[in-house]
Amino acid sequence: MSSAKKLYFPMFVDLTDKKVVVVGAGTIAKRRIRTMAEFTSRLVVIAPEVNPELRELEEAGKLTILRKTYQQEDICDAAMVIAATSDSKVNQEIYAACKCLGIPVNVYKDKTKCDFFFPGVATFEHVVVGVSSSGREQRKSRGLAEKIQGFLKEEMAGKDEK
Repeated sequence: MSSAKKLYFPMFVDLTDKKVVVVGAGTIAKRRIRTMAEFTSRLVVIAPEVNPELRELEEAGKLTILRKTYQQEDICDAAMVIAATSDSKVNQEIYAACKCLGIPVNVYKDKTKCDFFFPGVATFEHVVVGVSSSGREQRKSRGLAEKIQGFLKEEMAGKDEK
């Protein structure tokens, strides 16, 4: 199957007590962090500096921030890693370490170094819907997920009233 026709299998994974590491704290990393904060109690962000939104999530107990630069030992016991730094060399180092350690990794801005893609996510109560464009059209996936989120709220709220 050519990469243009490659589709990714939608798999739902229990990350509740698993360590998920995000290296980086920029705009894309923040999106990933906000999403992952809903699914794991062991979210670790590694970045020398973070913005107020991430500090608030840390204060709320949603994540741990290691205010430093990445070192390989930071990911040794991770179940999943997101490399979202602006430094392609660091992202490559993270990718290589994850491949050696057998850790699924997603490298920002390099589809060839992603074991998984982030779907657009819609959640309501116990329902989780993921929308993927197989790494090609993130905005469309996210937009569709937002529409589904609205539908879920209407549909599920309506069931409670019946």
